[in-house]
Amino acid sequence: MMGYQATPQGKLFYANLCIDRRVRPDHSLRKIDQLIDFEFVYNEVADKYGSNGNVSVAPPVILKLMLLLVFYNVRSERELMETLPERLDWLWFLGYDLDSEIPDHSVLSKARKRWGAKVFKGFFERIVLQCVKAGLVDGSKIFVDSSLVDANASNNSVVDTEKLQLVKQYEQLESRLEENDKNSSNGNRKVNNRYKSTTDPDAAIVNRGKPKLTYQVHRAVDGRSEIITATETTPGDVNEAHVMMPLIEEHKINTGISAETVVADSKYGTIENFLACHDRGLKAHIPDLRKAAEKRIEKLYIFKDDKFTYNKESDTYTCPAGNILKRKSLHANRQGIDYGASKKACLACKLREQCTKNKSGRTVKRHLRQAELEVMRNASNSAASRQDIRTRQHLMERSFARGTRYGFDKARWRNLWRVKIQEYLTCAIQNIQVLVKHGSRPKKSVAIAMEVVNQEAVMVINRSLKVIEPLLNNFRGQLSAVVGFNKQTDMALPGVLWIGI
Repeated sequence: MMGYQATPQGKLFYANLCIDRRVRPDHSLRKIDQLIDFEFVYNEVADKYGSNGNVSVAPPVILKLMLLLVFYNVRSERELMETLPERLDWLWFLGYDLDSEIPDHSVLSKARKRWGAKVFKGFFERIVLQCVKAGLVDGSKIFVDSSLVDANASNNSVVDTEKLQLVKQYEQLESRLEENDKNSSNGNRKVNNRYKSTTDPDAAIVNRGKPKLTYQVHRAVDGRSEIITATETTPGDVNEAHVMMPLIEEHKINTGISAETVVADSKYGTIENFLACHDRGLKAHIPDLRKAAEKRIEKLYIFKDDKFTYNKESDTYTCPAGNILKRKSLHANRQGIDYGASKKACLACKLREQCTKNKSGRTVKRHLRQAELEVMRNASNSAASRQDIRTRQHLMERSFARGTRYGFDKARWRNLWRVKIQEYLTCAIQNIQVLVKHGSRPKKSVAIAMEVVNQEAVMVINRSLKVIEPLLNNFRGQLSAVVGFNKQTDMALPGVLWIGI
C-alpha cells in the first residue's frame, strides 16, 4: 500500500533537541573549533570598546563570523546573516541556539573599522605559530611570489587628477585619501599618483592585457607543508622585488626561524636582493634579472658584458678586439662604475658593429660589490637552484589557487587596509586547513619510532626462526651422524659454528 506524506505541522515545543548532535563528528568547523582558540581576541580589542553604552557582540563571535564569511565565500555580510538561522553547523560554531538573536550585518563592518587590520594580522600570526608548534614548518627554505587581485571598483571611477577642474570634487577625493591613510599601514604606497579611482583610491591601474584596478598580494610559503608564513598586500603597481626582504624578515618574526634559502622567480633577481641575501647569509635561488637584458642585447647581435675581461690589478677591462676600457665615471646612488675605451679606438675598431651601436663607444658597467654579486649569481645557477625554481612555480600557483576558492581573485572590500584584512583571513584559513589535515595527528618522536622499528624487526626474526628451526635441527642431526660429534666437541672444533635454539 502506497504511503502519503502527512502535512507538516510546526511543533510548539521541542524536547531533548541539541544542535551539537546535529553536527557530524568529522565536520570541518568542529575540527577548527577544537584546534583554534578564538578567545585571545578579548585582550586584543579590549582597548577599542568603552565601558558605557549597549553591549556589543562578543569579539570571538565577530571573528568567527568573519571567518565564516571568507571560508564559505559568502557574497556579503547581509547574506551571511540571512543564511545563518538556516545553518545548524554555523549556529553551533558560533555558540548560538535555535532561538538566539542574530546580529545585524552592520556589526561586522563596524567591528572592522574599530579593530583595523592589526587584529586580523595577529590572528594570522597566531595560526602560523600554531603550525610551527605542530611541526608543520621547517622554516629553512621559503618560496616567494605575488599575485594580482582585482579591486572592488570600476574602471569608470578612475579620474585624471592633473585634469580635474572641479575643486570641490578634488577636495573630497583628497579628504577620502587622508581618511584611508589613517587605517592603512606605512610603506608600500602607490607609485602612480596621477590616475586614481574615486571609489577606491588605494587601488592601482595595471595594464596586463587590459587596464584594471588591482591590488597585489605577496606571500612567503614554507616548503614542508606549504604553510604561508608571511604575507603583505600592496597596490598593484608596487615593484615585487622591493617586498622580498620584508617578507623574509616577517617570516623570521612569525616563525622564530631564520630562513637559509629563498626561492623566487626572475622578478626578484635584482642586484639589491642578491646583495641583501649575501649580507644575511641567505642562499638566493633566483634567476638573474640581468639575463633578460642580455637576451635583448643578443637580438642586437652585439657582445655581452661577459666577453670583456676584467683586470683587477689595473682596474680595467679588455674588449674582444684587445682595446683597454678604463674607469670613466662613478654612480654613487647605483653603486656602479662605467668603463669605456677612447672614442678614437672604438671608431677605428674592426669589431665595432659587433660591439656597440653607440656613437660614443661601448660602455661596460661594474658594481662596487661585483665579486660578491658574481658569487650569488653563480650559486643561483646551480642544479639545486634550478630544481627549487621549478618547484616554486607549482607550489606558489597552488597557494594562490587555493586563495581563489575563498573568493580572493577579487577584493571583497575597498581600500588597502580592508584588502589586507581579507588577505590575512584567507591565509589564516589556508593554514588552518593544513593544520586540520596534519596538525591533529600525534607526532612520533625518534625514540618511539626506533622502538617500533625494533619491535617489528624482532617479530620478523622470530617468525623466520620458527620456519628455520626444524631445518636446523634436521641439519644438526645429519651432521652429528656423519661426523660423530656432540654439542660439547663442536664448540672446540675450529671453523664450526654451533647454532643453539
